[in-house]
Amino acid sequence: MNYIVLGRFQPLHKGHVLLIEKALEMASENDKVTVAIGSASCQMEPRNPWTGDERKEMIESWSSAVEVVLIDDINDSPNWVEHATKFHGEGTLVTSDEKTAELYRASDWEVIDVELEDRENFEGWRIRQTIKMLSTVESILIVCLILQPSKFSLFSSSTSITSQFDAR
Repeated sequence: MNYIVLGRFQPLHKGHVLLIEKALEMASENDKVTVAIGSASCQMEPRNPWTGDERKEMIESWSSAVEVVLIDDINDSPNWVEHATKFHGEGTLVTSDEKTAELYRASDWEVIDVELEDRENFEGWRIRQTIKMLSTVESILIVCLILQPSKFSLFSSSTSITSQFDAR
């Protein structure tokens, strides 16, 4: 079985991590988890500040247990699932996004809906806005904390930002 987690990952954040971890929990020894990055060829802009390769690197630095694929956007919802399947393969979609779930179900895919707690705090636009606001902070440690999740334990709910810096 191939469990697929699809998103833009602009950037990888705790909401994405929870989805990927859920897919990994469901996967048995012979299964795989594919993280499919959409809008992979979008030009840098406020809504898409990282390239597809940068987002792939974020995910691969966080976990080696997943396969990461890049999917160019075709801006054609009726044909999206067929297009994306060429990259992520057949399988079961694991998602918390209702529109994506509907799109895949309409194409006869098995979809596992994951309920995210505190979703409003894990929306990509909020995280991008926070990073933009923090970009005025002239501390390289803060920039590294936000942009380099593999160097810090950002995804550990038991680790606070303060304790990360105290440990240094």
